[in-house]
Amino acid sequence: STTDYGGEFMSSVQKGNVTAMQFHPEKSGNVGLALFDSFLSGETLETGQDGTGFPKQTVPLTLAKRVIACLDVRANDQGDLVVTKGDQYDVRETEGERDVRNLGLPVELCKRYFSEGADEVAFLNITGFRDFPLQDMPMLEVLQRSSETVFVPLTVGGGIRDFTDSNGQYYSALNVASEYFRSGADKVSIGSDAVFAAEELLTNEGKPTGKSAIEQISYTYGKQAVVVSIDPRRVWVNAPEDSSNKCIRPASERGPNGEEWCWYQCTVSGGREGRSLGAYEVACAVEKLGAGEILLNCIDRDGTGVGFDLDLVELVSSAVTIPVIASSGAGSPEHFSEVFKETQCAAALAAGIFHRSEVTIESVKQKMDADTIATRL
Repeated sequence: STTDYGGEFMSSVQKGNVTAMQFHPEKSGNVGLALFDSFLSGETLETGQDGTGFPKQTVPLTLAKRVIACLDVRANDQGDLVVTKGDQYDVRETEGERDVRNLGLPVELCKRYFSEGADEVAFLNITGFRDFPLQDMPMLEVLQRSSETVFVPLTVGGGIRDFTDSNGQYYSALNVASEYFRSGADKVSIGSDAVFAAEELLTNEGKPTGKSAIEQISYTYGKQAVVVSIDPRRVWVNAPEDSSNKCIRPASERGPNGEEWCWYQCTVSGGREGRSLGAYEVACAVEKLGAGEILLNCIDRDGTGVGFDLDLVELVSSAVTIPVIASSGAGSPEHFSEVFKETQCAAALAAGIFHRSEVTIESVKQKMDADTIATRL
């Protein structure tokens, strides 16, 4: 069948009992047919030949690893909505009057990252409006204005939960997520409430109740619309028996007292409160509840620039079947290649190094391509 989108293009093909559909003109005609044929036959698609239109690639055709730019958005002390970045979650300057660190305006930065080749952009709303997210007009406007000119998936997190406003009116997490989707978000990210939902699931002998934000939103909008953000920190122990959570033995690090084993404690409330569950346990639980993706942070590495916590990323990405986004610690293009080579993560995210132009998205992707890691150039 064909579709008219500023011109007629092929939108679906059928062979036997297999039907393939796509809605992007840039993948239509010879390009789309070649892609579908490669998928159905299992044969490697030759690139840049036979008029397919594909650019030359140095790696086999496979799912590309994604590079994501993250914008922590909050109101500063003057009431302006700005992009900020913390060191181990502290977003204020270390000197002077300790103002909120201002790294730019959210809409402008989002446009910049789209033009530089980011595969996705994530907004984390850390303003006081989280208490009444449906009244957060500045953040909703950021999404609306960004979605007008930015054509990669937009994720928004912060305040995706049930709440009651000052007038006693109750709103579900689904109500909040729906407003974000209507404003231009493609995905919502759930943080603390996801940890609480995982705890409830395990307390309930692994039986979902259908009441959690994850379950409600994924049922209504699909799993692909639900990202769970996990904020763990490393806890050292002498032996695996010292914790009820999954422990690992890092190859190159030891604890402050020579401990050889550790587990990753999940936190809530922006890293201020530790919980009894580990990142491994929460990841497995939220996948069962219906999460479609995991954004895996690491408090220990946040803002350090020394690289992703490979032990943590591999622990979680090998435990679940849904995509895992590695976050926290990136300081160079090499760190992206490293995490993609050493773990099973599907994407990697950075914030401060992009905001401050210390590292560009283009340089990250060039390094990945040079290291034969599939990426969208």
